[in-house]
Amino acid sequence: MQISGVAAIVTGGGSGLGAGTARMLAAAGARVTVVDLRKDAAEAVAAEVGGLGIGADVTSAEQGAAAVAAGRERHGAARILVNCAGIAPAQRIVGRDGPLELDAFRRVIEVNLIGTFNMMRLAAADMQGLDPLADGERGIIVSTASVAAFEGQIGQAAYSASKGGVVALTMPAAREFARSGIRVNAIAPGLFGTPMLLGMPQPVQDSLAASVPFPSRFGTPEEYASLVRHIVENVMINGECIRLDGAIRMQPR
Repeated sequence: MQISGVAAIVTGGGSGLGAGTARMLAAAGARVTVVDLRKDAAEAVAAEVGGLGIGADVTSAEQGAAAVAAGRERHGAARILVNCAGIAPAQRIVGRDGPLELDAFRRVIEVNLIGTFNMMRLAAADMQGLDPLADGERGIIVSTASVAAFEGQIGQAAYSASKGGVVALTMPAAREFARSGIRVNAIAPGLFGTPMLLGMPQPVQDSLAASVPFPSRFGTPEEYASLVRHIVENVMINGECIRLDGAIRMQPR
C-alpha cells in the first residue's frame, strides 16, 4: 500500500515507538490520528505532524470506538492501524510480599492484548467498507509484540503472556481478514530507546545495550517506524511477526 494520501491511526502515539511511527507516516503523506491515554501527549505529537490527537483508553470499547470515529470524521476511514499502546511492569509471580495481585496481571493483559484486539476489531470494521486499492488491498494492521513473547525473563510473566497473545492473534486475524484485503502483521522489538528504558540508571542502560549482539545499542523509534513502513508498502507481508532485535536472545534475568 502506498502511504501517501491515506488515513492512519497510531495508538500509544504520544511517545516512544508510537510517536516515531506517527512522524514517519505523516512524513510519507498520511493523515494521522494519534491516540494515547495521555491526551496532552497525543495532541502534542499530532500538532507536530499536522494530525489529530485523541486521548483514549484502548481497553475501553466506548473510548476506542470514539477515537476511531473522530479519526474517520477528520480524515476518512483509516486504511492503516498501528498498535503501539502498551505497558511493561516488572513483577514476579510470587514476590517477597506473596503472590502477584491478580488485578495487576489482568491490567497488563487488558492494555497490551485486549487493547490491541479492541482497536483491531474497530479499525478492521471500517476498512472492510472501503474500496479496494491495487491487489485488492483495503487496509493494513501492524501490532506491537515483543521478544519477551518468546524469551520472557523472570518478572515478565504478565508482559510476556500479553505479548505472546499478540503474536498468536496475528495469524487468525490475517486469515479472517484476507477475504477483505486487510493484512495483519506484528513486530517483536528487542531493546528500544523508549521512555521506559531511557528512564533507567545509565549503568543499567549501558549493560542492557551491551547485551545486544549487533548493533550493541538500543534500537530507535525511527528504526521501528522504518519496518512499519516496509510492512505497509510490501503487500506480500501478511500474517507475520517480525523480530527487530539486533539478534538478542533474552537471558532468564
